[in-house]
Amino acid sequence: MSVSIIVGAQWGDEGKGKIVDLLSEQADVVARYQGGANAGHTIVFDGRKFVLHLIPSGILHPNTTCVIGNGVVIDPVALMEEIHMLESMGISVAGRLHISHKAHLIMPYHKMMDAAREKGAGSIGTTGRGIGPAYYDKALRTGIRIVDLLDRDTLREKIRLNLDEKNRILQSLYGAEPLDVESMIDEYVAFDTQIDPYITDTTVLLNTAIASGKHVLAEGAQGALLDLDHGTYPFVTSSNPTSGGACTGLGIPPTSISSIMGVVKAYSTRVGNGPFPTELNDATGELLRTEGHEFGATTGRSRRCGWLDIPALRYSIMVNGISEIALTKLDVLGVLDEIRVCTGYEIDGRPVRSFPADLATLSRITCTYETFPGWKCSLEGVRTFAELPPQAQHYVEAIEQLLEVRISWVSTSPAREDTFRR
Repeated sequence: MSVSIIVGAQWGDEGKGKIVDLLSEQADVVARYQGGANAGHTIVFDGRKFVLHLIPSGILHPNTTCVIGNGVVIDPVALMEEIHMLESMGISVAGRLHISHKAHLIMPYHKMMDAAREKGAGSIGTTGRGIGPAYYDKALRTGIRIVDLLDRDTLREKIRLNLDEKNRILQSLYGAEPLDVESMIDEYVAFDTQIDPYITDTTVLLNTAIASGKHVLAEGAQGALLDLDHGTYPFVTSSNPTSGGACTGLGIPPTSISSIMGVVKAYSTRVGNGPFPTELNDATGELLRTEGHEFGATTGRSRRCGWLDIPALRYSIMVNGISEIALTKLDVLGVLDEIRVCTGYEIDGRPVRSFPADLATLSRITCTYETFPGWKCSLEGVRTFAELPPQAQHYVEAIEQLLEVRISWVSTSPAREDTFRR
């Protein structure tokens, strides 16, 4: 049995899509286990750029089966747009994409409530795509699942009960117009006819594949530091992007997991609000943002940028059980004369031994840094470790030593071919 998990080891946007795309060539199945269309994977494939939000990156490989697991919340509009985009670009989806019948659906009222809450005090900086409210209803046991689309009467009753509550909230708190039950039922029944060819009992599909010796690659969205339980709560996502989320989000046993890879950006970024100990609110931060094209694939929002954070990464490695690292966007640092890395946390001059769980403590952290010389040149076309400038080699080796985990892959440009295994 062989299941490999790919996790983002920081706050998301680490370049997981590119790494999953590369590793998909050797995988029989690529399965997405959590999140929704708020995540965006940008991949450059055969000279073309693909931005995927729900469908696993493995769809670009004709012999790879792709799964959207039960842990994902699905926006019907976003899903169909993505399917049509891929087909228009010559990528075959039919017969290769399988969607769990147990996955929950994002409803129009989820998006409305998400956007309305973000306008008020205490905004956490969500994308407004309805992800959080959909997971809220899932936990409340009032969510609509894909399997509910099979019975129009059951669907009507579930939507009616939900709208009785949602419309009151939307009208009284946010002044929104009420939503209509029948038009919503018609919309989702029509959606059911579109996605029916893709609906599968993916738990059976995956466990059958594992039992037959096939290689399954499980990918999450966002990053470990945005995990609902283990991230910088409450500035987190609404699901579990950590490696443990793969088992519940796909219905596979922990005993099937053979390896866990963490994808790490050569510096740090974060989208939305929340603590960010190494953030650079200066010209260097702006330079990283510009050179790294640090703008969200889903929303276009600019990302906050900062130095690499070793204490946060060591925590992520511990929580996920990461045994190897893919280091991405090393090329972006080529514009800097010197590069800093946070090697420790202090509060009032005293070392902090573990990653803090509360915002008050995180806000008081002072970072201790180690400085490395920059290499001041492009890394485009570099495809072996020996070809890297000595300063870049030293930077990679220093990170590896600080984290005590092998860096097995290095990415030196957005191009797919500029990624090598050490």
